[in-house]
Order: sequence, then C-alpha cells, then structure tokens
Amino acid sequence: MTATEPASQAPVVPSAAGGSTARRTLACLVVVAALVALDLWSKATIFAWFEDPARAGDFVRSAHGHPRYPLVGGWLAFMENLNYGAAFGQGHQWPWVLVIGRGVAVLLLAVLVTRVPRGQKVYLTSLVLILSGALGNLYDNLFYTPRFPQADKPFGPVRDFIDVYFSVWDWHFPTFNVADSCITVGAILLLLSGFFTRPPVAEPQAEAAPEADPALRGPALPGKREVSSEAREG
Repeated sequence: MTATEPASQAPVVPSAAGGSTARRTLACLVVVAALVALDLWSKATIFAWFEDPARAGDFVRSAHGHPRYPLVGGWLAFMENLNYGAAFGQGHQWPWVLVIGRGVAVLLLAVLVTRVPRGQKVYLTSLVLILSGALGNLYDNLFYTPRFPQADKPFGPVRDFIDVYFSVWDWHFPTFNVADSCITVGAILLLLSGFFTRPPVAEPQAEAAPEADPALRGPALPGKREVSSEAREG
C-alpha cells in the first residue's frame, strides 16, 4: 500500500458479555413470571374456595368471627382478607398514590434487574423477588374486582389469605400473600447483599486480531511498496 492509503483495520473479535447478560436477563424474567403466576393462582384458588357456599363447612370461626382453615395448630391458617392499603393496611386513604407508586417501583426495579453487575447474585435475587411481589399486588389493584366492590375505591384491593394468629395474646399478624412474602424476603436479601456482594466482575473486552507476520505476506503488487512503521508514525 502507499503512504497515502489508510492502514486496514484488524478484525475485532466479538465479546461474549452481551450474550451472557441477555441470557441472565431472560432467566430473571422467567423467574418473575413464574412467581407472579404462583401468586395469582394461589389468590384465585383460595378465594374461590372461601366464596363457595358448598364449602362453608370446611372452615372454623375464629374468636373474632372470621372463617379460617387451620394449617398448623390454630396459629397458621388460610383466611380471606381484602387489603385496600399497603403493608399493614396503611395508606388506604391515598389509593392513587399507592398504585402510581407501585407502578413506578415496578419500572425502576425492571431497569435495575437488567443493570446489576456480574457477581452480585444476592443483590440480583433480591430485586427479582421484590419485582415479582410488586407485580402480583399491582395486578390486583388494576384488574381484580371483589364480590362486593366499594364505590369510593377507584382500584381493586390486594387479596391476602395467609393468616398468623396467636390466641394466647389474641394477636393477629397482618394477613399476607405470596407476593408479600416475595417482597419481604427480597427486602431482607437486599439489606444483606452488602455483606455477600463481591466486587463487580470486569466485563471481557473485545480483542483485536494480531497483525499478520510480514514474512508470511505475499509479494508486493507492482507499483506498490511497503511502508515502514517509521513512515506510518510520521
């Protein structure tokens, strides 16, 4: 080639980092879909069971008159409950704030899941769990209509059915569901992620193919001359 001709660029070997990230994101989406499906299925199944008049004999009335299906002794049971608020029923007087907040949280969590550095498995797991729970409860707000809807409620309630009650102290833990369990476990893992997180793994860089040995090149074409490295640099 002549001195005025641009030097040919060496081919670039594509990096495997992009494919690895895409596969990891797809796996996370599959887990989220499975957890949301489990949450919605469990809600629909338990509520259909409680609302079936033919199954009324399956349940035991608590001291407060709530129909319950005991699972472990008398302290763990299934119990139908509708929650128009957030955790512990708080914030039910601000439904728009709750639903918009849940929607924003879902979008933010989805973005974070795709951007977690490699090597931070605990942190990634916590985000996947919280995202799954937020989606399950947001679905109820947007698409679930109870048997006896309340005219002053613009959104549907969250369906809860897991009840923890200690008769000795006459104390109920707030009824919850699979989505709430995902959020709780995810929040705990999020707090612990700082203790288990390793430094981010550097993404593999694209490598340039080595230049061919001049000795292996074919004879120069007539009218062409080799350009020394000093000439190219100058």
